[in-house]
Amino acid sequence: MILAIDTSAGTTVAVVDRDRGVLAERTESDTRRHAEVVGSLIESALAGAGVAPADLSAVVAGVGPGPYTGLRVGIVAARVFAFGVGRPCLALASHDAIAFARLTAGEGGSGSVAVPSGRVDAPLVVVTDARRREVAWTAYRGLDDEGLPVRVEGPSLVKPADLDDALGASSASPRTDPDDTVVSAAALGMLAERMFEHGRGFADPAPLYLREPDVTVSAGPKPVGR
Repeated sequence: MILAIDTSAGTTVAVVDRDRGVLAERTESDTRRHAEVVGSLIESALAGAGVAPADLSAVVAGVGPGPYTGLRVGIVAARVFAFGVGRPCLALASHDAIAFARLTAGEGGSGSVAVPSGRVDAPLVVVTDARRREVAWTAYRGLDDEGLPVRVEGPSLVKPADLDDALGASSASPRTDPDDTVVSAAALGMLAERMFEHGRGFADPAPLYLREPDVTVSAGPKPVGR
């Protein structure tokens, strides 16, 4: 079983099992309350699933792309929780979870986060709101023979007016609406289970910040005038 956490947009937490599917999912859409709600959502998801922390095999964090302040909350929460229960903390790109959920729903027609049976040739561009009048995008070819998203380009940051030019050959592919595209922790967890099953490697644990944070560390002390 896996505990999945993502704060690249709102805050979403899920407990999933490869055989039993999604056991519980909790979500808070407010993008300004990550730190306030992530702990209670973890507690509620575990209780709803009837799962003790010791029953988990891993914790998976969505590493974005996403805004600096919100994204780091989920990653730190996942690392701390994993350390506390003695389980590995793994990482996946949040856009990969969106692509997995969309392409799986497209195959099955149910909209649920089921494990796909195999290859799906369905190009898709995942586009999410990056704030500051920009969007983050990642282009996919579909699902491979093991039902896993195949990323062809991205993630990258661009102004909406420049998106078509940035996409190039993928500009004709269907794309998600950045105003209505959310990350599901359930999809994140089920994708992780699928990757475990096929021995795939996980993402770099570093968060995908596509722009520099507003606050930076000074290069050195400023001289004091007399």
